[in-house]
Amino acid sequence: SHEAIVQLINATTTRTGLEVSCTIDANTYPKGIKVSDRTMKQLNIQPHDFHGEWNYTIRPRQIDSAKCSG
Repeated sequence: SHEAIVQLINATTTRTGLEVSCTIDANTYPKGIKVSDRTMKQLNIQPHDFHGEWNYTIRPRQIDSAKCSG
């Protein structure tokens, strides 16, 4: 059940003290929203070695310091 999954996620602990929380989002969202190739290329996605198509980290984008200087 969804509740069992939420309870399992909420029970997650790590040796380093990571705290995990989870709730069910009962909202409805539109289907079929497309993300453009341009938008996807702007994401800083770092695939993991094991099944990088499923397992990845999204990191903050690098800021171009030349554009930020006044």
